[in-house]
Parts: sequence; C-alpha cells; structure tokens
Amino acid sequence: MPQTDPNALPPLFPCVMAGGSGERFWPLSRAATPKHLLKLFSDRTLLEEAVLRLEGLAPANQTFVLTNAAQVDATRRALPMLPEGQIIAEPAKRDTAPAAALATALAYRNDPAAVVAVLPADHVVGEPETFRRNLRDAARAASATGAIITLAVTPAWACTAFGYLELAEELPAAAEGTPLRSVRRFVEKPDDATAATYLASGKYAWNAGMFLWRADTYLAEAERSQPELAAFIRDFPPGDPAPYLAGRFPSLPKISVDYAIMEKASRVIAARAEFPWDDVGSWNAVRDHIPADAARNAVRGTAFALDAADNIVFSTGRPVALCGVENLIVVDAGDAVLVCHRDRDQDVKKLLARLPGALK
Repeated sequence: MPQTDPNALPPLFPCVMAGGSGERFWPLSRAATPKHLLKLFSDRTLLEEAVLRLEGLAPANQTFVLTNAAQVDATRRALPMLPEGQIIAEPAKRDTAPAAALATALAYRNDPAAVVAVLPADHVVGEPETFRRNLRDAARAASATGAIITLAVTPAWACTAFGYLELAEELPAAAEGTPLRSVRRFVEKPDDATAATYLASGKYAWNAGMFLWRADTYLAEAERSQPELAAFIRDFPPGDPAPYLAGRFPSLPKISVDYAIMEKASRVIAARAEFPWDDVGSWNAVRDHIPADAARNAVRGTAFALDAADNIVFSTGRPVALCGVENLIVVDAGDAVLVCHRDRDQDVKKLLARLPGALK
C-alpha cells in the first residue's frame, strides 16, 4: 500500500543509469570507457561519485547500476564497493524508457509501492547532503501522491542544450523543506530566443533527467501508453534476471522515457534541486570544474602557455605547450589527440564517423 505518513521515508531503490557513450568526450571517452567511467575532475570516476553520494539513502541490496554488456567489466572495476549482483547489464541498447522499466521491475518484484529513483551516472553534483535531502523529499512526495517526481534545476542562463519543464502552481514544501511545484509540461531544447523567454518568465526549470516514482505508478503509466514495457515489468522473475533480460529486453521499444512516459503522465511534480548541478555535456562545460590560470586557460594535467588564452587543456600524460592561440580545446589521450575550436565542441561526435574503428 502507498505510504500514509508524508514524513516517512518509503522503501527506496536508487538506480544509476550508466550505459551511455559520451561521444562528445572523445578521445578520452571510448566505447568501453565512456564519460561516466572517466576521472575528469578528481581521482574518482563520475560513476563512482554518483554511487557514493547515495550512501545512507538505501541498503546496498536496493541500489543498482544499469549498464550494458560492453561496459559491465569496467563498471565492476570502478565500483568495488557494490555487490556484483547490483550491477545489471542490459543486453541491447533500447534507450531510457526500457532502462527505466528495468529499474522499476527490480523494485516492483520486491514491493510494488517501493519508490524508484532513476539517476544519471555522468552528471556533476555538488553538496551531496543537500542532494540526499532533496532526494529523500522527492521520494516522500512520490510515495504520498502517486505522482512522478522530477528534479528541476533553476536556470542560471538561457541554455539551449537542456530540455525544460514548464512549472505550474506551488505545492506545500516537503518534509525537509524541498520546494515542490506541479509540472504543466515537458519542453524540448529551445532556440536562443525561446530560451531567453523561458529564463525571463521564471516559470521554467531545466530538466535534470532525475526521476522518482512508485513502482506501481510507472507500471500504471506504462499500461496506458507502453503496454510492452508494462508486460516486461509484470513478468520480471525473481533471482538472477540475466536469462530473462537476454530473451525480452532486446525486443522492447526503443524510446526515451520522456516521450514514452513523462509527456503522457497523469501527474508530474517538480522537486527543486537545491544542489549545484551540471550535466557536463561537452568539453566546453569542463572549464567550469577545473582550475584556470590568469589567462583563463583551464588545465587538467601539465600545460605550458605563451600568449595563449581561453583554452581548455586535458592531458593524461604528456605535457601540452600552447603558443599564441585562443579558444582551443586540446585533449591528449595518449593514442589520439583532439584539437578543436571551442565553438565546435558539439561537432566532436560528428568527427567520430571519420575515424577508424580502433580509435572509437
């Protein structure tokens, strides 16, 4: 049965989504070592940071990492603190709605009223205790209301790289103070003028891609709009799911959770993310998280600069020397080097099509 005490923390099943490719971070990011398995900002991978900040929210046997077959070994090496059975390999790439259905099935077979938290593995999140407080409040709201909860980030600028949430009326704050608002609709990535309008209105928030729902809520929504996903959840077996996944998962519809569920959901509530957040979607975003010199050269590794400014340098070994250049991205991965103008960082993904397979 759903929680009746709004202050109680319901059974929580955090699921970290770690199956992405992170192609915009080539040459460091490769098929077997995507963005979330890189140590971009510290001695820990982004995935390890994502799992560690969940500490205290749920028992280890209720915390899962969902990855794919190509990355499962590297994922296990990155997470020695997590029991092997908590790392689940998807046998095929089927986008985020089937992954969310898998997360839901893992919780549903234990308790249909348990709350599932679907969380990306490759974001940068500050103030871990604030993050945990917001997540606890979001879990309470999901349990008490039967709504889908999305973490909403207050926009800092008119960004065109994120999806947005159009917010509606304010709701009573959650037990630990997290502000809640109804969501009127999900909005696709806007153009510059539209993003500026969203920012000025104060009625929109960035969609952080962090969602919470009761397992039976997702099942009910899937019954209405994605019956194949609903059947997958209902039929999910006890014990080792690998044989079931091998037979059923590859045939699930390839569709995002936003299109499949969120945009059609009967009720969505936004919990304000009060922690610092960045999805770090390209090399340009890295400069906000690594030290810069007086000429605004952001460097991780060893670099020397003469009359060079506003560059981003990332080296895993060899020193990089810059002379008389501006607004470049230089990444030395040992076996490959990227030199890219900062205005073209979104095109790194397109560049991969021209590379031999050994470098992808």
